[in-house]
Amino acid sequence: MDTLSPADPDGLRRDVGLAEFTTWKVGGPAEWFAEPGSEDELIALAAWAGSQGMPFRCIGAGSNLLIADSGLPGLTLCNRRLQGSRLDATEGWVEAVAGEPIPTLARKAARAGLSGLEWAVGIPGTVGGAAVMNAGAQGGCTAEWLDSVLVIDPARPETPFRLEASALDFAYRHSRLQHEHLLVLSARFRLKTGEDPTEISARTSANLHSRTSTQPYQQPSCGSVFRNPEPQKAGRLIEGLGLKGLCVGGAQVSTLHANFIVNTGGALAAEIDALISQVQERVWRAHAIHLHPEVKRLGFAPEQAGGSLPGWP
Repeated sequence: MDTLSPADPDGLRRDVGLAEFTTWKVGGPAEWFAEPGSEDELIALAAWAGSQGMPFRCIGAGSNLLIADSGLPGLTLCNRRLQGSRLDATEGWVEAVAGEPIPTLARKAARAGLSGLEWAVGIPGTVGGAAVMNAGAQGGCTAEWLDSVLVIDPARPETPFRLEASALDFAYRHSRLQHEHLLVLSARFRLKTGEDPTEISARTSANLHSRTSTQPYQQPSCGSVFRNPEPQKAGRLIEGLGLKGLCVGGAQVSTLHANFIVNTGGALAAEIDALISQVQERVWRAHAIHLHPEVKRLGFAPEQAGGSLPGWP
């Protein structure tokens, strides 16, 4: 399909560059692109993609995401306009639309005297993305506080349904939502009541200061690139090999925190991808530890990094 018809949903655009929609500031064009302004619009767009037989996916804040320079076929939805939340400070629950920034939700909860999301204030992502990735920081994670998510199945987008947290197979930076083609519409959290909002807000601000003072927030990045191979820390392994400052084109292992790769200006997605592979290879050769990326790669061939190394998992 090359042109729009009167029956097609509003807001569809062709050949939209995705670099501006990712925190790494890289990525080629989406064949079709839309930013739904409501859940009903998102459902209509999902149904349209299904009727056209085209692949589609949904992105949020564009963090933790590497999109290939060649771009993406089919429909790409960005949910960053889908924001809003409601809470009950007495009962201790808060529900947010998928595109709500998770730091915004953390601050709203703190002001209402609800504790549990203080760790989330420095995460550059959305509520939907946090549920999918089981995002975490500062010793906390989504799985500890998530009650349930409202999702749609693209095969039947007109019938949203709720999944309890116990059904999401949460593990470290993992949920079943990473492997099943379900789109999160909203997420509900159960938080702690009875604490002083001033104290919660102070803890929240302290967590943010800790992150911004030790991580390269002034440069385009995706957040942490690799999962920690517990009990080891990915950043310490990379730094220990002297890889801070290692570059491939405009991509660089951050000189501030070694588990970050930054775009120093004009980087290509292919250069970031190559640098990820180089770091994996160096750590494998030195420690026989395979660093698994947290970052989700879209538009690339199946990852082959390190395939020639003996014993590579």
